[in-house]
Amino acid sequence: MLKGILLSVLASSVFGILYFYSQLLHAFDGSQVFGWRVISFLPFLTLFMWLSRDLHYISEIFQRILKQPQLILGVIGTAILGGFQLWLFLWGPMHGRGMQVSLGYFLLPLVLVLIGALFYKEKLSKFQKIAVACAILGVGHEIWKVGSIAWETALVAFGYSAYFFLRKIIKTDHLGGFWLDNILALPIAIYFVSTWQGGSLGTILSSHLIFIITGLGILSAIGLGSYILASRYLPMVLFGLLSYLEPVLLALASLMIGEKISGAELFTYIPIWCAVAILVFEGVYHIYKQQRRHEDLLLKVEKLPKRLKRARKQQDKAS
Repeated sequence: MLKGILLSVLASSVFGILYFYSQLLHAFDGSQVFGWRVISFLPFLTLFMWLSRDLHYISEIFQRILKQPQLILGVIGTAILGGFQLWLFLWGPMHGRGMQVSLGYFLLPLVLVLIGALFYKEKLSKFQKIAVACAILGVGHEIWKVGSIAWETALVAFGYSAYFFLRKIIKTDHLGGFWLDNILALPIAIYFVSTWQGGSLGTILSSHLIFIITGLGILSAIGLGSYILASRYLPMVLFGLLSYLEPVLLALASLMIGEKISGAELFTYIPIWCAVAILVFEGVYHIYKQQRRHEDLLLKVEKLPKRLKRARKQQDKAS
């Protein structure tokens, strides 16, 4: 379990570092950064899948498409939804909108809770109901203040939820599905890269930019690879709790690169942060109860031989 915790913390930390890393990418605009991220990331993602023996998922998807051609529509849908998220993740901090993006990541687990309740008929606990109410309060204040919620926040919270939901429906919620999403985005990525006016490809290859682009691919691969591995080593509840570290680090990174939260915005952020804190508290309490049940069970198992021995003695006396 310790290995899984370390991997999860590493993944969240790398995603936070990528926010800082975006400051090195101002030679490109947001679309070109998206293009270079996809291009530089794919080789490392493929290598990771080879090392983790996940390459077979790719052939499985292609076999399913041959049997069910309509599946390609769902795959294109996930590629579009996922592509928007890859683009927005680094576009935000590059354009002073990192806080709005991080707020979307804070809202994301709450939206997923609502999706579970609406589409999978999962019942909300008392803590989850309170958390959703807090989130609605924060979002309601933002709508009252400016007439709408920031589009970056909405795109992360609802767009990512739709992405996860669609992948679950078409059963591509694994690394093979993510790899195919990026392959489908590759032509658009190449087009965006070709619009760069700073010089030719040779200019990039012969300058420090090639090292920055390579670093972008490596960091993206480490972040995702650690995240996927952590999901394998950790119980789902603990994995979900540790994933809340990412938006916290993204918000801190946004503040450290110069973004600010106004006094009026605090009435939006604080209720949503409280909602996340309530979910974390519920998760920790759930883990504590599971641990207590496990300890009680072990104690009963340890006492069982003594009880059997006493029962035998009583039986012998009675006979």
